Amino acid sequence: MTTGCPSLIGLYRKLRDAWSAETSSQWRSDNPAAGQCSVTALVIQDELGGAILKTDVNGAWQRRVDFTMSQFDSPIGYDDLPSNRQEALDDTSMKQYELLLERIRSGRLPSEPVAPVPDAMQRASGAAQNRDPSSRGR
Repeated sequence: MTTGCPSLIGLYRKLRDAWSAETSSQWRSDNPAAGQCSVTALVIQDELGGAILKTDVNGAWQRRVDFTMSQFDSPIGYDDLPSNRQEALDDTSMKQYELLLERIRSGRLPSEPVAPVPDAMQRASGAAQNRDPSSRGR
């Protein structure tokens, strides 16, 4: 697990604090997860391993463990279709990816305000911690 992130909630908080308009052009202060799907999938795979999976949600591909689910108004059904790093990189930029990864690893964060941890993330974290560790990040 990422240094300084003893839980999925801890990692989610680091991501939420690290997201900005520099890591996605769709970022908004009232919805910090907006547009962060691909860049976050790459960073999560670097930090936790596992496969990158995708789900089409109104033309936006979602990955799971979905740290970006808070951008949607309602729960989504996951297709868990196979994806890969190149497909995720095609949906972001190397600069955005490197910036988010550096922020997560170093703890240096932008100064924008952040939103609270959504209830759905707290429930997902509890469920993920009860799964077999070899399946985390998938």
